[in-house]
Amino acid sequence: MTQKAGFANKTTPWPRQRKDALNSKLQRKMALRLGDEAPNFQAETTEGNIDFHEWIGDGWAILFSHPADYTPVCTTELGYTAKLKPEFEKRGVKVIAISVDPLEDHHGWISDINETQNTTVNFPIIADPDRTVATTYDMIHPNAAEKFTVRSVFVIDPNKKIRLTITYPPATGRNFDEILRVVDALQLTDNHSVATPVNWQDGDDCIVVPTLSDEDATAKFPKGFTTIKPYLRVTPQPNK
Repeated sequence: MTQKAGFANKTTPWPRQRKDALNSKLQRKMALRLGDEAPNFQAETTEGNIDFHEWIGDGWAILFSHPADYTPVCTTELGYTAKLKPEFEKRGVKVIAISVDPLEDHHGWISDINETQNTTVNFPIIADPDRTVATTYDMIHPNAAEKFTVRSVFVIDPNKKIRLTITYPPATGRNFDEILRVVDALQLTDNHSVATPVNWQDGDDCIVVPTLSDEDATAKFPKGFTTIKPYLRVTPQPNK
């Protein structure tokens, strides 16, 4: 019988060393998905050593990577994030940045951010020079930037589950107002039987989820709802 290429003989197990190597390669390629638990880690940051899950506590968190310290786009991003801290706090969200630069570089660069962006960096920056966290979270994309992290964003909920991932290339700065908008949408839809339509902003009408009957929707949404199609019903934002 001719054995197909790539398949082991049923009676002959894979050599253990080769099997382990294949599994290891597969694991490295498996990206974190929505709903997965955010991997825990311990790390040095500009505000001291942390255990990531303990640092998150009972709230929401945003972990975002930047390619390198002392670079122009990253300087504007972290400066703007610092200015948004009151908005994040209103939503019970902590933010934390990461790159593969050493801790001393982070501390020196913070002075530049504060000076050029007219702000004060008020959140921790993780030092990951051995790339442990960056590799775990698949933040290094060799075809985009071989030695540095790309601009990854992970929104993590109080159950330590990944709820959103966004990846930007190194040359494109992120829209952190959009990240705030997504947090608003996630927190709204977690607590009410609604979804958010295209370009939704906090305060806009929402979509009644299709799994809710008209009878249940009438009881659940005292402001009422409008039926455009049986599967498309809109209601005023329920928590406003």
